[in-house]
Amino acid sequence: MLVGYARTSTLEQKAGLEAQQEALAAAGCERVWTEQVSSVATRKALSEALGFCREGDTLVVCKLDRLARSVRHLGELVEGLDARRIGLRILDLGLDSSNATGKLMLNVLGSVAQFEREMMLERQREGIAKAKREGKYKGRKPTAMMKAADVRKLVGEGVGKKAVAQRLGISERSVHRILADKNARFL
Repeated sequence: MLVGYARTSTLEQKAGLEAQQEALAAAGCERVWTEQVSSVATRKALSEALGFCREGDTLVVCKLDRLARSVRHLGELVEGLDARRIGLRILDLGLDSSNATGKLMLNVLGSVAQFEREMMLERQREGIAKAKREGKYKGRKPTAMMKAADVRKLVGEGVGKKAVAQRLGISERSVHRILADKNARFL
């Protein structure tokens, strides 16, 4: 059985997720798991897809970066699949781990993908450092602190911290941080 897995990192990538689902269906996947979550977060759908796979099945993904977050993670996934006699197919690369050449290419391309990601992150860090030196980088807007007045008002009215967080769309930790900061801005 061909089992598909599709993932995008953000909810804004809806078209990308739909394209992956279409490609997996066209490849003949009978079951497809999808999720919109960062590769470093807990990926429930991936765990479910892997748990569903049985000996002789093949896990199918559109792109390598949709499956593994690093070469090490890829190696762990492939090792686990191999131990259970489950194949891995990556559509955009035309790779199938059921043969020695496919396994070799999978490892080489996984290394290249990780290198590419690390280079991108390095360029991003360099750009941020340059912008900070030039006084152009302000960082992320402190959204929770902008709600400090509302937090203090609601807590003063007797609303619980958890309820305040839910009402204002901020984390409970942010509520605690605002209440602990006597200098929190009232915007």
